Amino acid sequence: MSDREDEQLVPPLSAPPPVSAPPPPTTPPVTGPPPVTERPVAAPAQSPVAEPQLPPARREPEPEPDRELEPVVTEDTDERLGDPFEGWPAAESAAVIEESPADASVEHVRGEIDVPGGFTVLEGTPLGSRRSVGVVVSRFNGGVTNRMLQVALDTLIEAGVSQDAITVMPVPGAFELPLAAMALAKTRRYACIVALGAIVRGETPHFDYVAEECASGLQLAAIETGVPVAFGVLTVDNVAQAEARIPKAADSVRSALEMADLFARLRASARQ
Repeated sequence: MSDREDEQLVPPLSAPPPVSAPPPPTTPPVTGPPPVTERPVAAPAQSPVAEPQLPPARREPEPEPDRELEPVVTEDTDERLGDPFEGWPAAESAAVIEESPADASVEHVRGEIDVPGGFTVLEGTPLGSRRSVGVVVSRFNGGVTNRMLQVALDTLIEAGVSQDAITVMPVPGAFELPLAAMALAKTRRYACIVALGAIVRGETPHFDYVAEECASGLQLAAIETGVPVAFGVLTVDNVAQAEARIPKAADSVRSALEMADLFARLRASARQ
């Protein structure tokens, strides 16, 4: 067999069919859950909140009208604004200034105060022709205090104080004298107060307590009210000493009247 014949027996080779690319995979559509319809939710009720308050706007002070400058009062000046005794209102009779006679003496003990010339002197006179006087007296140790009261009343009459201008207030003892004196002074009816009593030392410290409180209390009554309070209280070791000092009640009266007149002069000079 010839070569030609072999070629006829072998079928000719044909080109392989074209290979087509597989179609892309189709992805099923993704469907989500059905849309949820939101319902309007009412907001919870809230308490009203107070709005913060702003401070008021600062205003510039308006200029004050021109006025005269007031005098400055210092410890080095003698002038005082208003009434310097406003906190110490006084009785009407406390404003009386006594005219002392030429031969009258304000001396209570021996010796005199000699003030050189050129100084301002304020001095009271122990007279009371137009004054009201209160007297507080202790009933304790009455054998002594009753006689002291008689001396004091006689001295007041001699000084010109009228009988109807004198008020006597007895109290249980010397310890009660300060309260009684302050009560009389606060009525503003009396130019001065005279306190009379007798404290005799015993065997216990009771004497010391009563004497100290009586003295300090009477002083406090005068300082608190501005009404002179004379200390006519005897503080002695025995009754004999007390009886010997009964005339001291007259000194207490003169001291009270002198201080009342001195205060009247001081008030008058302060208002000038």
